[in-house]
Amino acid sequence: MESSPSPTINGPPSPRNLHDKKGDTTNAASRPASNEGAEEVDAVWGKLDGNSPNYKSLSWVRAAIIMIKSQIGLGILGLPLVMDNVGLVPGIIIILVIAVITTWADYIIGVFKRRHPDVYTLADVGYHMAGPIGREVVFFFYWLEMTAIAGAGFVGVATALNAVSLHGTCTVVFVVVAAVATALVSSLRTLDRISWVGWVGLVSIIAAVITLAVSVGVQDRPASAPQTGPWSKEVNAFSQTSFVQAMNAVNTVVFAYAGGPTFVSVVGEMKHQRDYTKSVVTCQAFVTAVYLIIGCVVYHYVGQYIASPALGSAGPLMKRVCYGIAIPGLLVGCIIYTHLPAKGIFVRILRGSKHLSTPTWQHWTIWLCCVIGNCAISFIIAEAIPFFGDLLSLIGALLGTFICIILEGYMWIWLYKDAERTTRWKVLVVLNSLMIAAGFYIMVAGTYAACVTINDSLKSGNTTSPFSCADNSNSV
Repeated sequence: MESSPSPTINGPPSPRNLHDKKGDTTNAASRPASNEGAEEVDAVWGKLDGNSPNYKSLSWVRAAIIMIKSQIGLGILGLPLVMDNVGLVPGIIIILVIAVITTWADYIIGVFKRRHPDVYTLADVGYHMAGPIGREVVFFFYWLEMTAIAGAGFVGVATALNAVSLHGTCTVVFVVVAAVATALVSSLRTLDRISWVGWVGLVSIIAAVITLAVSVGVQDRPASAPQTGPWSKEVNAFSQTSFVQAMNAVNTVVFAYAGGPTFVSVVGEMKHQRDYTKSVVTCQAFVTAVYLIIGCVVYHYVGQYIASPALGSAGPLMKRVCYGIAIPGLLVGCIIYTHLPAKGIFVRILRGSKHLSTPTWQHWTIWLCCVIGNCAISFIIAEAIPFFGDLLSLIGALLGTFICIILEGYMWIWLYKDAERTTRWKVLVVLNSLMIAAGFYIMVAGTYAACVTINDSLKSGNTTSPFSCADNSNSV
């Protein structure tokens, strides 16, 4: 049963103008209760002493690594296909536009957290803005998006294991392996302890896509192209595309930047929350550069013969190499997107109780149940929608737009609704309103496009069926 909100749930008053720093309560609820600093009282975790997990230990560098890894993962494997669907120039524009929008949205998350120290997930944001109903609606989208991304990650890990082992066993078994490994590591209780696997995952996924780019660059012809006789490669600056294909391309890019909801919890566990903006800018700049380079290079060399996921474009041998390198990175993505929604539920259940930060048997029982339960639901999602590209598109449209774009636009308007009506304020109100409108459009039109594509895939038989043992590493 959920405990009542903390006494600070209403937070400080909204700022009077855009430059007013009085509302900035960075670490205000996390300062030492005594001069010795032996015990801290945090607005989320309550009393933290020597027996408590260190929930406030994340440096800005480690925070940036977790942010980068929460972004760079499954999404990057769909970007070359985006270029093929809409063309090189529109693909670059879509990536840059979504990058700018989500960077602003991620910045707003930090501002909101610093003004309202009791916030740990976007559900707490929903409570501030719309009460209990807002909390439940936002928590549902937040939890479902992250759990679905973990499910998509299970599909990615199973695809990799199929490729490396030449379909050594039933695909369902590989999904179970991914789920069990994820549950074991996700049970680490703090993001600081999780951050070390973030380094491993980031190096792994970057090495895999670089290996892919190099291998397709030195091949005489793409692996999916005719291997004998004449052939032609199409690399278009602008491609003739249908509305459904164009919206699926936008959906995939939104998914690639859908790590924003994780940033709320990341800033909540940082030692110095004032460094959050530094972490966000570092993350978004690095992620956008990698997305543009990999998307453009792979599409340039592969053209219309791109596979989904993209690591399958490198030919039989190099596909196994690329997937082998990528397995840790794919698994780390599953870990992050299991740990955070599980912790969100954990905090909601035990908030206000001593068991939240004290390692009692109740603490451990509820924490492990949250992790295992999240993995189980991600497993069901992975098996119910086992086709990689279409699942990314659906998550990006239906969940990513609301939780990563629409909500943040409204957060800014809510934060500054009482600010002085300057020209700058009016411009930002218009821009945030346009961001909200664009998010709703992508949400509706993108979900329609994703559903049409999923339906077509099922009818054509180009994908495996739910809970199938068939090899899923040869989709194109």
